[in-house]
Parts: sequence; structure tokens; C-alpha cells
Amino acid sequence: MNGFFVGRSLAELGAGLRSGRWSALFLAERALASIDPGLNAFSHVDAEGARAAARRADEEAGRGAWRGPLHGVPVAVKDLIDVAGLPCGMGSAHFAGNVPERDAACVRLLRAAGAVIVGMTVTHEFAYGSTGDVSVNGPVRNPHDRSRMSGGSSAGSAAAVASGAVPLALGTDTGGSVRIPAALCGVAGFKPPHGVLPVDGVFPLSVSLDHVGVLAGSAEDCRTAYRALRDAADAPGAGAPEGDAPVGDGPRMAWVEGAPVDARVEGVVRAPFKGLAVERLDLAAMWRTFVAIQSAEVADVHVERAERAPELYQPEVLGRVRTAAETPAWRYLRALREREAFAAEVAALLERHDVLVMPAAAIPAPPVGEREGPFGPVPPTLISWTCPWNLLGLPALSVPAGTVDGLPAGVQFVTRAGAEEALFTAARTVRRD
Repeated sequence: MNGFFVGRSLAELGAGLRSGRWSALFLAERALASIDPGLNAFSHVDAEGARAAARRADEEAGRGAWRGPLHGVPVAVKDLIDVAGLPCGMGSAHFAGNVPERDAACVRLLRAAGAVIVGMTVTHEFAYGSTGDVSVNGPVRNPHDRSRMSGGSSAGSAAAVASGAVPLALGTDTGGSVRIPAALCGVAGFKPPHGVLPVDGVFPLSVSLDHVGVLAGSAEDCRTAYRALRDAADAPGAGAPEGDAPVGDGPRMAWVEGAPVDARVEGVVRAPFKGLAVERLDLAAMWRTFVAIQSAEVADVHVERAERAPELYQPEVLGRVRTAAETPAWRYLRALREREAFAAEVAALLERHDVLVMPAAAIPAPPVGEREGPFGPVPPTLISWTCPWNLLGLPALSVPAGTVDGLPAGVQFVTRAGAEEALFTAARTVRRD
């Protein structure tokens, strides 16, 4: 983990660019030199494209045309998000040779903000997995221990940031796919409220649950990137309005219980929050509702493809798709009603508390390929604390809280839509070891 961007904030990079200490081209070259092939974080590196974009950023800077805090900053994009002219394979043999002609809407926002796209990061096949080790590109390795998984599905994005290849990456999050790899790799991951960052040009997994999110070295860098993307969209007031976070002693927080968690992880994550009020939610019931909705929507995307060319899927993902296709219509419709009931319950909770605090992942990063853990199958264990907030479309932030046997553990903050600033305020209470 000795890439150039380890420990370098977006504020430091911006100051260096504005002062002339660094150029965008210099940063692009440092990013390219910092990519560690052994981690398998990137599915494609666009060296020439990055250099060309960096030269344009430098030319603009030379005439005083600064686009904001992402101007000239190297960024990686998950291989599920269209970038014009770059291979986008969704981690699957089904899309071998696919090269989009147009940028996804969120990529257009990146470019409008002045970011320099370095390449595409490996995703769990079709983003349908929380482990990050099932892809036509092979497993992504955890920078803290290469025998361990990175978490998924935004596996490469998390590993690229954690290893210092880039200071910022785009990911997608349907059940925790930004926050889980952020937690396992020791970086920050932020999922905005549903629909705030556009998903046009992002390959769907589950349309009512899919979010675009960001991964960076810190909560403050996630905040900076999120606000820059919103500014680029020219959408004032879309989430995180100034002054929304409580003042004085900070946001009112409550610790949430409701799903199993490794005692060592809980000890690390809860340490700064031992004095908080405790609230209990039936996260297992929320997980079941989430699975019913996701499964029906996954089948809608994949059923014909799975019938036409099943051999092109990774076997584990094909099995999940076939199981998803068995979801009856009545279960999907009932789950939609259940979602409304859970939304009302959590809304009442967020009347009493500004921020809910809990683990981001129940266990440290398991070995690559492992599927049975202390609380049962690894994939559902990994999403048990994150998927409820996709179900409800609420903003959620994972930040590093410490380590367990040398592996990162993350704490997660959740709030109501429009109060994202409270998450970033709450994150300042966490001390890194």
C-alpha cells in the first residue's frame, strides 16, 4: 500500500495543483505508476486517455479556468459504468469486447468537474455479489492481505483507493457494494440517497435499489467528491444542504442493534460510541424484504440472457440468477408493502435521532473464495448491515474505525435523505488507529 495517493487528501491535491507544486499530468503519471497488478483492481488502464485529459486540465488551469476540487484529480470508474471509448465488461464474458460510445451520466459529471479518468476497476460479475472475487477478470485482492477478499461488488474501486493508485473512485451500491469493500479495505465509502447521482449508463442490477456512490480515503474526501458531482449537475439543494446538520454538540446519534457481528469488530467499531442510546431494528426481516425485491428485479434484467447463454456466466452468479428467477410475483408485491412499513418505522426513529450508527460489515475480510463464515454463508453476512439502507434509499457512509488482526473494520452512519451533512459531521468522531 505504497501508492502515491495513500494519505493524500483531495484538499492537499487541490492545493498542490493550484500552487503549481504538481501538475495534473504529474498526478496522472503517479497514478499510472502506482497501479499494482497483483491486486487485480483494474480491468482496463487508459494511460494515454489519462495523459490527454490531464494535459487538458493543465491547459485550463493555466488560463485560470478551474472547475472545482476534482480538477486534475485522477479517478477510477467501476467496470459497470459506461465510459466512452473504454471497455466496459460488467465483469462478465457476456460483454467481452463491449466499448460504449457515450459516457454514463455520472461520468459526464466527473468530466464536467475536471476529473481525469485513469481506467476501469474490476467488479463482481454484474455487481451481483458482496465478495468481489467472482469475475471474468478474476478476484480482486485486499491490499491489507492479498489472501483476503476485497469485498464487493465495487471491489476494484476500493482496492485502487486503498492501495493509493487513485484518491477517488466511482462505484455502485445495490446492497452495500460501495460500503462493504470500503469497510474491508480500510477506506471511506458513501452512498447518497436513491436517485441523487444519476444511474443512466450504469448497467442495472436492481432498478429500485441501485445507487451510484463514491470511495475515497476519508469521509471528508467523499463529501468533497459528492458535492463536486452535485455542483457539476447544477442541482442546488439535491441532498446535503448547507446548515442541515445540527450544530452545538453535533448530531444526535443512536447505536443500532439487529444483526450478528463479530465481537472483535463490534469492539473496535463501537468504542467511540459506548455512551449512545441503543435502538433495535429487525434487520433480518429487512434483509428478507430486500432479497425479495432484488431477486425479482435481477430476474427482470437477466432471465433471457441466462436462458440464451448460461455458459457465459460465472457459475456462482448463474446460480443466483436462477434462484432469483423463482421469486413469485406475490412475494415481490408483498415486499413492496413491507418496504413502506419499514420506511415508516425508520422515519420515526430518525425523528428522535439524526444519525444511526452501526457496523458496516459484520466480519473482517474473509479469505478469497471462502463462502462459510461464523454467522453462516459469507455473502449474506456481508450485506446484513448495509442492504436495509438500499431498501429504504437512505444515505449511508462507511468509514474506517480500526483493525482486527491487521484487517480493517468499518463503522456505518445512516441518516434521512437531505441530511447527508450530518453523516460527515458524525464521521469526525471516529479516530483511526
